[in-house]
Amino acid sequence: MGDKRATPTAVKQLSRWIRSRSVRQLVTMASIAAFIFLILLKLFVRNYTYFYIAAQLAHSIGILVLIYKLTITKTCSGLSVKTQELTAIFLTIRLVSHFTFTRDIYIALDCITLVSTLWVIYMIRFKLKNTYLKELDNMPLYYVLVPCFIIAVIGNPGSGIIGVLYMFSKTIEAISVLPQLRLIQNAKVVEPFTAHYVFALGVARFFSCANWIYMIIDTKGAILTGIGRGQLYLIVILLAEVVQTFILTDFCYYYIKSVMEGQSMMRLPSMV
Repeated sequence: MGDKRATPTAVKQLSRWIRSRSVRQLVTMASIAAFIFLILLKLFVRNYTYFYIAAQLAHSIGILVLIYKLTITKTCSGLSVKTQELTAIFLTIRLVSHFTFTRDIYIALDCITLVSTLWVIYMIRFKLKNTYLKELDNMPLYYVLVPCFIIAVIGNPGSGIIGVLYMFSKTIEAISVLPQLRLIQNAKVVEPFTAHYVFALGVARFFSCANWIYMIIDTKGAILTGIGRGQLYLIVILLAEVVQTFILTDFCYYYIKSVMEGQSMMRLPSMV
């Protein structure tokens, strides 16, 4: 009996200790933990393709959470269809680029994610439209698409229209979660399945960022020297990864905080 109660008590004590830390201390600890985790990945992962696969797997888990929510709970409340549409757009564009530049596991993973995303869009737009919070999902898509296209034209890798499309997909991907975060901010609270989905996106961004860090290390900085030779598309790609990571880091912090406090509904401050 004593052993069965020991673990929950230890978890509660750890939770109380974490909650008693200041925000600065929590950020510092999280940064150190992420740095250590990246070092361990570098030591044990020999092929940086695995990071991409891990990122796609995390995204897929998020999609599975949405599928469960839509099929079991029969509601799409709290979900942004515009984020799903932006996801479908950048995946479609990226698939066009993949067919031009490469033919491997990337295509298969993106196809699976695209089909799942299209199904989610269909459910929100048609089957469960009565539960869709349209008035809260109020970020126009052109707020994202127009700036992304301009950036793609300026920073394209010089491979013609395919290069522009590839950069377009990268920039859309970087901020595709903004409509979802805007909806969450408007609602002030996040129901569990939506929170799990956005957290999964945050984990996917972490692995994607780790992929680029590993590539920079593995190429001995060749990517960074390429920027110095005027290859602007590398700046766009790296900035896109950084933007995605920072956009979701704050949400992930409040998600973990809510989990540690045992809250079923996640509440956010005035700004996400």
